Amino acid sequence: MSPKPHSLSLSQSLKKEKKYSGGGVFGDVYSMAILPKELELEKEAAHPKFELRFQLPDLSQPLRDFSKTREVREFLSGALAGAMTKAVLAPLETIRTRMVVGVGSRHICGSFLEVIEKQGWQGLWAGNAVNMLRIIPTQAVEFGTFECIKRAMTSTQEKWKQGESPKVQIGPVTLNFSISWISPVAVAGAAAGVVSTLVCHPLEVLKDRLTVSPEAYPSLSIAISKIYKEGGIAACYSGLSPTLIGMLPYSTCYYFMYEKLKKSYCQAKDKESLNRPEMLLVGALAGFTASTISFPLEVARKRLMVGALKGKCPPHMLAALSEVIREDGLRGLYRGWGASCLKVMPSSGITWMFYEAWKDILLVQRHTL
Repeated sequence: MSPKPHSLSLSQSLKKEKKYSGGGVFGDVYSMAILPKELELEKEAAHPKFELRFQLPDLSQPLRDFSKTREVREFLSGALAGAMTKAVLAPLETIRTRMVVGVGSRHICGSFLEVIEKQGWQGLWAGNAVNMLRIIPTQAVEFGTFECIKRAMTSTQEKWKQGESPKVQIGPVTLNFSISWISPVAVAGAAAGVVSTLVCHPLEVLKDRLTVSPEAYPSLSIAISKIYKEGGIAACYSGLSPTLIGMLPYSTCYYFMYEKLKKSYCQAKDKESLNRPEMLLVGALAGFTASTISFPLEVARKRLMVGALKGKCPPHMLAALSEVIREDGLRGLYRGWGASCLKVMPSSGITWMFYEAWKDILLVQRHTL
């Protein structure tokens, strides 16, 4: 059946109209109007589209420049040195902590066997995950702060020697201030210990809880939850005051002895720098000296930090020291000293060796870029 003639002609006429106009067709089946292209463009221009664009600044170059600075590479050297050292010496850290706080056997071999019998070989690495998380920022902040403060102090001393030191005029009397008698290394060492302690102390608390009482604190998440429930944020900084008091003599002596021994040895041997075995030996001696001087404060600090686990916590450092002397005599102040030296000496030597090696690599790379 063929279509009707009038319907066919209507469709053909509509196609012709669309082709002729090149625009849109408006209206209904009863009335139609053809809109030219020029009118459509004018209508779109009268109602422009709203676009919101954000252009972020290009930070790639500033970040690259920042990563090439000496300070950043020294921070990174400290972090790498600390991580590599703790990975090797975690068992000695576990035994040292147990003996210092009076948990288990009082002898090194007995403590080793006790941990292995109760927890297996993996018990020697108890708390090592959080210890690694702790040591990386701690060593980075500590070594970075030490280098920055030492350079700043040395530069200030040089300026003051050239006549730029501050002066106070009181009538006919002129007072010249001098800091030439202050050791930049000692000041930098003290600052390094204080800054790193303030930044990373909560991780130290977590590490001690996981090491001393793995039954009560089987995982990092449980330890964080329990500590927070016990005392909130303040519990994460339990023992901060004695830690700072103990850290000052240790950190000051540690860095001062290393720099002094290194300088004296190089002068005696007419050398410009130490080789790796010499760094290991000098670092071990520096750690031994610093640990021996500050060890009683370390014992008191550990007592305060984990005292809550035994149900009795001394109120302050003097009370903790008195408690140790009352229970074990003066020898109690050095309980665990042998285990501490076994841990501190290789740890200090290896840390300094790794730190100097990484610093040489990264700083030489910086100069060659």
